[in-house]
Amino acid sequence: MKQTILDLMRMGRICRMALATCLGSCILVIFYFQSMFQPVIRQNPFAAEGCCRKGSRNALQELYNPTQAEYSRAALLHQARRDQVAETCRAQSAFSRKRRVLTPSDLKHLVVDEEHELIYCYVPKVACTNWKRVMMVLSGRGKYTDPMEIPSNEAHVPSNLRTLNQYSIADINHRLKSYLKFMFVREPFERLVSAYRNKFTLRYNTSFHKRYGTKIVRRYRKNATAEALQTGADVKFPEFTEYLVDPATRREAPLNEHWQTVYSLCHPCHIHYDLVGKYETLEEDANYVLRLAGAGDQLHFPSYAKSTRTTDQMTAAFFHNISARQQSQLYELYKLDFLMFNYTTPSYLKLQ
Repeated sequence: MKQTILDLMRMGRICRMALATCLGSCILVIFYFQSMFQPVIRQNPFAAEGCCRKGSRNALQELYNPTQAEYSRAALLHQARRDQVAETCRAQSAFSRKRRVLTPSDLKHLVVDEEHELIYCYVPKVACTNWKRVMMVLSGRGKYTDPMEIPSNEAHVPSNLRTLNQYSIADINHRLKSYLKFMFVREPFERLVSAYRNKFTLRYNTSFHKRYGTKIVRRYRKNATAEALQTGADVKFPEFTEYLVDPATRREAPLNEHWQTVYSLCHPCHIHYDLVGKYETLEEDANYVLRLAGAGDQLHFPSYAKSTRTTDQMTAAFFHNISARQQSQLYELYKLDFLMFNYTTPSYLKLQ
């Protein structure tokens, strides 16, 4: 009898723990959707130390209740971008029966700056190295003052920036509700070609050659040489494309972040982003974010060297070398990014 009572007590504790876990997940999802169209604006209880001291108004207040005429004009542009994202999400929700529930592990791309109450979702190949540098300056409490003095490899060290998945459920909900959330996007196929050029055509990226290149060569190249099978250093764009559109690739694991969709990296249908910046207007949009945060007088987004940038013409040349089937399948893969961020279907695309 005593053993039975002990077993019942143990089962009760297990049930309470399971219930608490489920409630935590539900609360997280509830706050995602509560924040979708009604961002909560509150007073910042502290001012930043170090690089860029901010005023009494936080970034959310400046965005939704601008005090300057230039902010009012920009606010209209970013409202239109938010509306485009929301409209696409509604259409996607009506079309799809799947209901995705986010967990803290889905938030590893969301970088948090406590000093200025910002959350930035980084997207590789959309100036994310410079944005990480800027976030290190903003949140470094005086440790850094010039983003370009931070080596690029240091900007990608995980411990140098705090991400939202490192917080408790309650703290995640609070920050999603109260901080200004932003991301930067890019024309999907330009971003894709940029990732291919960077990871498969440069000799120093041996880790990508070994991890992905060898697999791609083995699967999609007939009569591959022993050297190609060993090094994976000469992956051709049609082979890379075939790897992306092959259903087996996504069954194995999620796509690498450098060619994963923005939709899957930042979850814009679950998290309400207050500001969507674009690579095509990078400096203008980035400096607007910094001004909203009260850092614009001391900190400017680094100018971008455009000589090596992947352009629309360059992207068209790469797509000329893949089949119409591959082009159509790639468009289906990145279609939500095209629609959500208002990028037109490229004129060079051959859709079946």
